[in-house]
Amino acid sequence: MQKAPKKSLVLLPGLLCDSSVWDYQVRALADAATCIPIDWGDEDSLAVMAETALRQAPDRFALAGHSMGGRVALEMYRAAPERVTHIALLNTGYLARPQDALGEQEARNRLALLDIAQTHGMRAMAERWIPPMVHPDRRTDAALTGRIIEMFSRKTPAIFAAQIRALLGRPDATGVLQQIRCPALLLSGREDTWSPPARHAEMAALIPGSLSAPPQLAVVPDCAHMSTLEQPAAVAQALREWLTGS
Repeated sequence: MQKAPKKSLVLLPGLLCDSSVWDYQVRALADAATCIPIDWGDEDSLAVMAETALRQAPDRFALAGHSMGGRVALEMYRAAPERVTHIALLNTGYLARPQDALGEQEARNRLALLDIAQTHGMRAMAERWIPPMVHPDRRTDAALTGRIIEMFSRKTPAIFAAQIRALLGRPDATGVLQQIRCPALLLSGREDTWSPPARHAEMAALIPGSLSAPPQLAVVPDCAHMSTLEQPAAVAQALREWLTGS
């Protein structure tokens, strides 16, 4: 039997992450997909990030985004739905920042981290930020936390500021979810308090999908926000099932 041709899979990292956040998945899916990880520069809006990724993508492609990258994935679908064959949204969200006290608190929290980065450096900021993002049992895992700290430290406070502006100005993507007609995967860590499973269930409910490809919802156990690094094998398997249908 002739093997099915490989799919092109564009991979979008989250806030302050780079292509290394997908290293395990790129290796694990090498037989099924030609992976195209994207790195962000100094873009300060999700729409511009989407344009950056679309320029680097082939004519037709599958698309997976983690955290902020999931929001960029939705903007790519908004701009060019005819090019996207599959979409996977990991540890992410879809609503605009609320215009109330909660939205103001989010801005204060993000700007407080930026102040640490500008005053004490990216490493000091990363050490403050990481604990709520990983599973409680992994907070003393030096290999995991060290990898995240090193990744964040490769970015600059200026890039951090640009990405914060992008997230604070994020658009509502409810309408985009309602237009998705390709195979979709919504994945979250069971212990992700930033982008919890309930939010991904909301997103799955908004996606009409199709009779042959209803949206898939995956909740990864013993995992918080940094799923591709915390539980890389489980994430790779979920992506394989979504991408290949098996």
